[in-house]
Amino acid sequence: MTKQIDFQRYAEFVDAVTSDESKDFVAMSDRLVALDRHGINIERLLTGAVGLSAEGGELMEIVKKLIFQGKPVNDETIFHLKRELGDVMWYVMQVIMALDISMEEIIELNVEKLVKRYPGGSFDPFYSENRQEGDL
Repeated sequence: MTKQIDFQRYAEFVDAVTSDESKDFVAMSDRLVALDRHGINIERLLTGAVGLSAEGGELMEIVKKLIFQGKPVNDETIFHLKRELGDVMWYVMQVIMALDISMEEIIELNVEKLVKRYPGGSFDPFYSENRQEGDL
């Protein structure tokens, strides 16, 4: 027997755990203004974040077809992967520009994070699953 779901109750729960900025235009506008005052280019940030999600999905679609659907590994497929990866990089650069940071800074921070995560200097499944406090 399947448990009956009360969708109205679920909708009320979802509404209760949703920020004001996510459901009220004025609250969202106020937040955007506050972020702008901190020097964040909202237009580029949104362009980059939305684009990364979309292009990452397009890249994943090719990978899915390679792994699960028998898509051939050939020059055309590799070219398609490269083009999608280029689109991902374009959106990464939009976020970098939105935050007025550099690609070098991002790479340095990434290396620093991974060196801390994997103290032995190579991948370890234990540290991958058991992160230290502050390791996001």
